[in-house]
Amino acid sequence: MALGLAQAGADLVLLGLPGSQTNTEKMIRDLGRGVEVVDLDVSDHDAIAGVASEVLASHQVDILVNNAGIIDRVDTVDVPRESWEKVLDINLSGLFYLTQEFGRPMVERGYGKIVSIASLLAFQGGFRVVSYAASKHGVAGITKALANEWGPHGVQVNAIAPGYMATDNTTALREDPERSRSILERIPAGRWGRPDDIAGAAVFLASPAANYVNGHVLVVDGGWMAR
Repeated sequence: MALGLAQAGADLVLLGLPGSQTNTEKMIRDLGRGVEVVDLDVSDHDAIAGVASEVLASHQVDILVNNAGIIDRVDTVDVPRESWEKVLDINLSGLFYLTQEFGRPMVERGYGKIVSIASLLAFQGGFRVVSYAASKHGVAGITKALANEWGPHGVQVNAIAPGYMATDNTTALREDPERSRSILERIPAGRWGRPDDIAGAAVFLASPAANYVNGHVLVVDGGWMAR
């Protein structure tokens, strides 16, 4: 998504865990766009306001993409409190606090685009991922609630629900032959999604082409939900 936005002409500030943005930063620089890296662990809610203040002091942020997320696969009867809280802290609470900080000046200015990453599990329950499903249902709810409040102020708030993507979050599924086969049999595209499959959706929702799209969760899933 960062590369897609850079290719579309955006300069970027990359927020993430220390050392996690090195390759992305280099690729954006190679595209000739401006890029700055700022370390942030979104589970550290006390740090979010300070980092946002630092970024906003030197940048007008027109687009916010919320992409931080983790998943923990555990039988629901065995989910420990620490696991539940960590997933919700990153996937939902961190997203909300970051959106609040960067959304405030957008509302005051009368323009902004917010794109959050939801999931197919914003619509479904899944198996052994109750905290993840709860968090992604919450992302969809935040998206709709903020669209109602901020839409009149020129800020569009939308989300993308990726299907089954070949990322670290799905390693366990892809390495399970039976589970992987059952997933692929349901996807009309016949393959796992790739991170770059999401780029076009992010660019669209972040652009003036989506000025009348608000409160929407855009599914990018190779046709999974059509089945």
